[in-house]
Amino acid sequence: MYSYSCLKALFEPQSIAVIGVSAENRDPGSMIVANLLASGYKGKIFPVNGEGEEVHGISGFSSVKNLPRSTDLAIICLPAAEVTPVVELLADIPVRAVVVTSEGFGEIGRDGYRLEQELFRTAKQNDMIILGPNCMGLMNTALDMNASLNPEFTSPGNIAFFSQSGAICSTALDWANCEGVGFSKFISLGNKAVLGEGTMLSYLADDEDTKVIVGYCETLKDGQDFLRTAYDTTFKKPLILLRAGETPAGARAASAHAGALTGATSAYNAAFRQTGVMQATDIADMFNLAHAFSCQPLPQGSNVAIVTNAGGPGILAADMCEKGTLSIVRPSSPSIERMKTFLPAYASLYNPVDMLADATAETYRQTLQVVAEDESFHSILVILCPAANILGEVERVAADIIALEKECDKPIVTCFMGSHSVEKARNMLRGAGIPCYAFPEVAVRSLDAMTRCYRWQHKDWPIEVCFRRDYSKAKSIVDNCKITGLSELVELDAQNLASAYELPVPETVLARTSSQAAKAAKRIGYPVALKVASPQIERKEELGLVVTGIQGPQELRKAFMEITSRAARRCKDAYITGCLVQAMGPKDAHEIAIHFRRDPQFGPLISFSLAGLHEDTLGDVSSRLAPLALNDAQEMIREIKAYPILRGVRFGHAVNLGALEDILLMVSQMASDLPEIQEAEFNPVLAGPDGAVVANMRMTVR
Repeated sequence: MYSYSCLKALFEPQSIAVIGVSAENRDPGSMIVANLLASGYKGKIFPVNGEGEEVHGISGFSSVKNLPRSTDLAIICLPAAEVTPVVELLADIPVRAVVVTSEGFGEIGRDGYRLEQELFRTAKQNDMIILGPNCMGLMNTALDMNASLNPEFTSPGNIAFFSQSGAICSTALDWANCEGVGFSKFISLGNKAVLGEGTMLSYLADDEDTKVIVGYCETLKDGQDFLRTAYDTTFKKPLILLRAGETPAGARAASAHAGALTGATSAYNAAFRQTGVMQATDIADMFNLAHAFSCQPLPQGSNVAIVTNAGGPGILAADMCEKGTLSIVRPSSPSIERMKTFLPAYASLYNPVDMLADATAETYRQTLQVVAEDESFHSILVILCPAANILGEVERVAADIIALEKECDKPIVTCFMGSHSVEKARNMLRGAGIPCYAFPEVAVRSLDAMTRCYRWQHKDWPIEVCFRRDYSKAKSIVDNCKITGLSELVELDAQNLASAYELPVPETVLARTSSQAAKAAKRIGYPVALKVASPQIERKEELGLVVTGIQGPQELRKAFMEITSRAARRCKDAYITGCLVQAMGPKDAHEIAIHFRRDPQFGPLISFSLAGLHEDTLGDVSSRLAPLALNDAQEMIREIKAYPILRGVRFGHAVNLGALEDILLMVSQMASDLPEIQEAEFNPVLAGPDGAVVANMRMTVR
């Protein structure tokens, strides 16, 4: 993590050097100087060019070496090959913060990537921070500072915005200026050679001018750093992120655009869920959520009051509430009695409060006053359709909502449907800091996100669990695997590693002959399971190479011969060492699949599902990133759609969920301890009312 003094030099510089300026107005350096002057920046500006020419009336410097030692920030607008030597000169002054707008780095391929790595090493060696390269720069409205290539300076606001894409930056500025929304900080990240999202969050989380943080990302520079800083940030402020590159085609495009690896979509989703990040679905959703969070308080509960003059939109809103985390509850009895005094007898009073098409501005005012005072509700959604009876009073309704909002401590979100007939009223509401949308689904989405944010910020702290394990034994097993040149741990080796982490495994014996199998089964105790022993055969059950519930020695010998001969016929290239004799799992057990895979961005990603059809075909899988807390394990189990099966609904017995939680936590510990294990599969885990055991496992060693 970079020092606060470096970040202060970047965001709050008292002097800025712009390197690579010419007298040509369309030159990037010249544009930045012009933008600084136009925004009203009151600090010192030092243009640098080879001739030391005056730029926009400001005296220039002929060399970086001549810059004052008091220079806080340098903005470099030079060809890519010239950037690193200039950064080395800046380090001698010393300048602590640099912005590189130049293109031609990681985004163009191998040669540019080498230049980017040189830039990173130079910054690290000199304790400097660098924004970019291939970025537009940044803005700070508190300083009237537009240190960017975009001539449109934003108005002051409480939204901090950062983006990896320059085009999204331009779009965000255009949207904000159109909607009358302002920003506190506006940051173009570019290629993120040095500074990434984590560093931005560490600064913005404590920025007094920022109420909500919004960002667009394609890749994350340091997944683990992001997890730590995002988790700390979301307890202080809402964090809304739009992530691109979720599909294979999008991931390829994102990698080419950013010149960096992308992680799995499931890993990103898990990271956002575990750190309290509000994930936007698209650009419009990102902006809508940003506006709502920036101007309304968070609801202190999930109960929402819907006030409407049309039944259809009210029903759509109620549907959206139930699909999300919001609750539709009845008004209190006193509220219902009050509304009966001024609403028609055929109006619906039980939420949605449908005042019907003959509602007037006065009807809206009285109804909203009642629901605002009703302690049953935590938030209010106002829907207005341009019915004939209300057309001449739409602006009056907006004015009454604005007046109510000043006295009400509950968030108010509005939906004025239609176009030109409600446009003026919409602008009135937005100008007063009240979100106004064209459709009820979008309005409900904003309220739902705000409610989830409140719950996150007021949830109990996670319970960290650390299980006993024999780390030295586990490490020696993995190291021995690497020494012998094996890429996988299977069967007994994998079972020994699992035992080092006290994972519950059934007693297992390798038998090379049917006689050995009979002796092992007698010692273990019938019934037993028998499965072929071969590191090359994966889907043993599908190939008919597993027999369970064997009751006696005669049945065991017959099964041994059938399994080994079938394996020899169906898997001719596989090396078969015999059969594994294994104690049976719990009675009335369900088969569970637990995996972990090391994601390039975030580290171990752990998944949980019912084995077989639910996992392979239906995709009913929950995922979290290691290390898991107890609440993470509990949520993973309860999140899958097949969870009712584990509770014994309709058939079977309820599973011991505590035993499954323990296994997930043990697997998490193993994944965190042993980075050499690239991937691991625990399938099946046999879970029943009396406990759970890991019947089979397979691990890939890097």
